[in-house]
Amino acid sequence: MMDWTDRHCRVFHRLLAPHARLYTEMLTAAAVVHGDRARLLRNDGVAGPVALQLGGSDPVQLALAARHGVEAGFHEINLNCGCPSDRVQSGRFGACLMREPGLVAECVAAMRAVTPSQVPVTVKCRIGVDDMDDDEGLQTFVDTVAAAGCDIFIVHARKAWLSGLSPKENREIPPLDHERVIRLARERPALRIVLNGGIDSMETIASMQDAVHGFMLGRAAYHDPWLLARADAALSGGEPVDREAVLRALRPHVESHLAEGGSLAQITRHILGLFQRRPGARLWRRVLSEGAHRPGADYALIERAAREVLSRDCLEEAA
Repeated sequence: MMDWTDRHCRVFHRLLAPHARLYTEMLTAAAVVHGDRARLLRNDGVAGPVALQLGGSDPVQLALAARHGVEAGFHEINLNCGCPSDRVQSGRFGACLMREPGLVAECVAAMRAVTPSQVPVTVKCRIGVDDMDDDEGLQTFVDTVAAAGCDIFIVHARKAWLSGLSPKENREIPPLDHERVIRLARERPALRIVLNGGIDSMETIASMQDAVHGFMLGRAAYHDPWLLARADAALSGGEPVDREAVLRALRPHVESHLAEGGSLAQITRHILGLFQRRPGARLWRRVLSEGAHRPGADYALIERAAREVLSRDCLEEAA
């Protein structure tokens, strides 16, 4: 979710899902240690638990980044061992680290040593990479890393091909194997196993709710944010928030961002899917996309778009 789940996205998603644990986009440990840390780790306006997702393979650098994350108020430090992109592999992090469970364990131990006990260090991984295509390979990876102090694993239920497939293809071509993740959860009861990959409906969540310890929604929640709201409500025993109420609650953040010199488009790009699968969805996207980049665009544009979509006279078919 690099370049997707930035602070503005997390503010919006928190309004939709008051109980969910949100994750930052993956940030390299080097960027956190040596870059514009105030900007990268800015998280004001996002209430509730938020995890900082890091990419890297240098235990010392990851420990420094984790310490900065704790100081910035993040509630979890997550190491990404699932991203299959060439750029990530060239830096020796992401999915290629599944081939080096010992190194991942060193990284986890280093981060665990500098984080308080109430801030978990977690790992996001795949069910395998390339020829690692059995339960034993996944279990060996998980067991080695768990011994270093990680007891929460977010597992994308597809293997990754480190060459020959693009990142997009790696999200679509390798077949989903939810059952392998379920077996891992059943056979490692001391660990918390969170299922990722192919979670795109309430029916999918309901069918596996008792088999795993949680669900991570990625692009499905981004393109159809109302799925996130419904899942949050269902798993917490409540009712989904109202779309109009979410937009009203977003207004202070919009106005604060504009007052700092930001643009409306930096926020509206994250809310384009709010009316997905509802009449007027296409109109909503068009009004925001065409207007948010114009000079002087402000919250009034969001109000106007919502008013047009929610009008009883809106007969546009659901997108």
